Amino acid sequence: MKIAIIGTGNLGKSIANGLLEAGVVKPKNLTLTKRNYKTLKNFKKLGVHTTDDNIAAIKEKDLVWLCVQPHKLDNVLQDITDTLENQIVISTITGVTLKDFTTKINPSVTLFRAMPNTAIAIKESMTCIATNNASEKQKKIVSDLFSHLGESLFIEDELMGSATVLAASGIAFALRYVRAAMQAGIEIGFESDEAQKIAAQTIKGATSLILKNNNHPESEIDKVTTPLGITITGLNKMEQEGFSSALIHGIQASYQKIKMLK
Repeated sequence: MKIAIIGTGNLGKSIANGLLEAGVVKPKNLTLTKRNYKTLKNFKKLGVHTTDDNIAAIKEKDLVWLCVQPHKLDNVLQDITDTLENQIVISTITGVTLKDFTTKINPSVTLFRAMPNTAIAIKESMTCIATNNASEKQKKIVSDLFSHLGESLFIEDELMGSATVLAASGIAFALRYVRAAMQAGIEIGFESDEAQKIAAQTIKGATSLILKNNNHPESEIDKVTTPLGITITGLNKMEQEGFSSALIHGIQASYQKIKMLK
């Protein structure tokens, strides 16, 4: 498969790294674009094509990934729309719905909207995908692609804003928990690197229990909370300080913000 990524910022770089790491695409079959493409020299050393020419980048490509900032989309589409034809296009652009694309892009193009998170760089993304004109065969192609890069789920396009908050922004929310746990770990006696390893591996183990056993979080919590025990004491104190409420309100605030982008 020959792939082009248009707009190789932080997310575009993560996607490129994931594709290369998973062996989905050979370096010679991957083209990355960026206005200041010289900052992509690490990819160029690997044999990846880098350029600031979007039109040249998408020619003879099977799949085109649109990762530009929302305010740059119209200008980019004006440049490439006439060149796009019978290709699969995946958009990761926040706030731009599939319906928004219908008047801006060649109808022969098969369009997907996807929201991965930055863990795609290490093949551990949670990616939500939507489409409005793909065949089952094309959906399988895209699904198989993302299966090499983590987990994926097809959703309705109307839920993509929610997916952005829960999965993409969710990386930052989860990491803020790890940082807080590290700070607490240092206060109770660990060195910084020790606290980081313990906190990170613990959250990795906790999420693995949910994913592998398909259990509700509370059922796993019950296994480590005993009467008069230390775990329930800590959990109750966190709830008194607003732990769950703060997280829920943070996710809701992010969702309200993303609705303003439309």
